[in-house]
Amino acid sequence: MVIPQREKFATQVDPQILQAVRDLARSEGRQLQALVDEALADLVEKRKQQRPRAHVMAAYQASHEEFAPLYRKLAE
Repeated sequence: MVIPQREKFATQVDPQILQAVRDLARSEGRQLQALVDEALADLVEKRKQQRPRAHVMAAYQASHEEFAPLYRKLAE
């Protein structure tokens, strides 16, 4: 079994949020670190999905330039 490498970092968090996360960890029988890892991974994935990929935006722009009159008519 390969153990993932870890890096320590320090931060500050709202005490109520930290207590809620500690309570979750306890109720789920998990370590606090596991919930922090999960939360950070979820945040990264969520942010990736909110940004359109560059090639998608380029195709959209090209389409808009080519078919702008049609899009205006369809909008009416």
